[in-house]
Amino acid sequence: MVPPTLLEEQSKLLHSAACRCQDCYRLTTDHDRFLEDMPQDPEILMADFQKMGLFKPESIAIADRLTTSELRQALFFKNASQGDPEQEAMLRALAAEAGGLDQAFAAAFGPQAGRFFSNIQASGGVSRRVFLRNLVVGAALVTLTNCAQQAQQPDSPTTTGSGNLEKTDLKVGFIPITCATPIIMSDPLGFYQKYGLKVQVVKMPSWGAVRDSAIAGELDAYHMLAPMPIAMTLGLGSAPFSVKLASIENINGQAITVAKRHLGKVKEAKDFKGFVIGVPFPFSMHNLLLRYYLAAGGLNPDTDVQIRPVPPPDSIAQLVAGDIDAMLMPDPFNQRAVYEDAGFIHLLTKEIWNGHPCCAFAAGEPWIQENPNTFRALNKAIIEATGYASKAENRAEIAKAISSRQYLNQPPEVVEAVLTGKFPNGQGQELDVPDRIDFNPYPWQSFANWIQSQLVRWDLGKAAGVIQPDQYDKNGQAIYLTTEAQTLEKEVGLQPPTEIYREEKLAYDTFNPQDPVAYLASQKQKYGR
Repeated sequence: MVPPTLLEEQSKLLHSAACRCQDCYRLTTDHDRFLEDMPQDPEILMADFQKMGLFKPESIAIADRLTTSELRQALFFKNASQGDPEQEAMLRALAAEAGGLDQAFAAAFGPQAGRFFSNIQASGGVSRRVFLRNLVVGAALVTLTNCAQQAQQPDSPTTTGSGNLEKTDLKVGFIPITCATPIIMSDPLGFYQKYGLKVQVVKMPSWGAVRDSAIAGELDAYHMLAPMPIAMTLGLGSAPFSVKLASIENINGQAITVAKRHLGKVKEAKDFKGFVIGVPFPFSMHNLLLRYYLAAGGLNPDTDVQIRPVPPPDSIAQLVAGDIDAMLMPDPFNQRAVYEDAGFIHLLTKEIWNGHPCCAFAAGEPWIQENPNTFRALNKAIIEATGYASKAENRAEIAKAISSRQYLNQPPEVVEAVLTGKFPNGQGQELDVPDRIDFNPYPWQSFANWIQSQLVRWDLGKAAGVIQPDQYDKNGQAIYLTTEAQTLEKEVGLQPPTEIYREEKLAYDTFNPQDPVAYLASQKQKYGR
């Protein structure tokens, strides 16, 4: 028999579950009487358990999954106890009383239940009592697991312990571009609210302003370019300031756009010779991808063209005024140039590197240390929003939500053309490119290594003297929070990779992240720079 003290504690647990989920479980609090009144036939017993609301029918499916070989017991106990150490200890004690977690679930609802039922009918009283004990323990565990799972359903207003958040009123800076979609849409579509956060998204004028604001600690967190946390942490272009890249906002999503006055004159990279070309920031994927493209086409990016930082909101005006001849900018400004008949799209950056990172969610390390729970909740909200944005069927809704004045301040048809990938290119063609922009929050360490290799290649911010050949992995793993992103992606139902590095296939070569120094040497040998 289960010792009375354990039965008493089990009853408290069941009652606690009933109090938390009154609409789902209406459990008796008189546990001894509950045991005495149990029917002799286990099949009737199981049916009665369902009628009494001890567990829902879907609990059987949950229990079945939990008894598979993939069950990680530590994760289960933490999830079922909702982070309460005392409740987790009691759950472990209950499972131990049944001979282990698998035994409890198998006896209660698992795939071996049929064998238990047949054995029970022919067995003596002691076996029956063992079975009933395990059955009740399993039911208790499933009940509590269901409570924990229901607390994480999407329609729940909050899914993290908002009471543990260091602060709930936050300000997150962003640049008004489609790369910021997950950060922006989380406001009108309720992802921040879901995690107990009240977030004001603050429109920033330029990437320089984002960097300076982060160093000054003016806001809580930021939309940043993927190379910025590396540059800022290593002190490239500014004083060193530790920044952590928590998740990637978008992949692809940029384009090289040329002023309409050059229509018909630009067909390939060498045709850009003598041009003034705008990029949003020196430490940007835009600058690195542009240099990669031009160098592969036979041009020296430092002498054959002039690359000029231009804040994205100013880019079209400069294109029209003749201050720049072309630009590699984030959208929607490439599409807006077509919309205004100011330019045409030469190529999408996915043609240079399909799946390349662009923007990210990031925060300064001092703020993260002061607000670890808030940072985790904020990152989780944005990761979940990124997953939502990755689905094509949600793009039109998102375009409508983020086009308004307080966010992108762009015509909805321009934003929708970018997000859906159905767009005119300004050269008389209507294109359909569903992954023109895409959304994947996973911060591959190979991204960090490629970025470092190109910072060294072009010695941006004197990177060649700062990033040592044996420090790529160390830098990347300290700045890009890949394993943390893995955990949060799983928690919101996404399926992140199990690896942190991957081989990256670009238009003109393949990057092996395990040997960035050899990759850099091959580029210099092939292109002279």
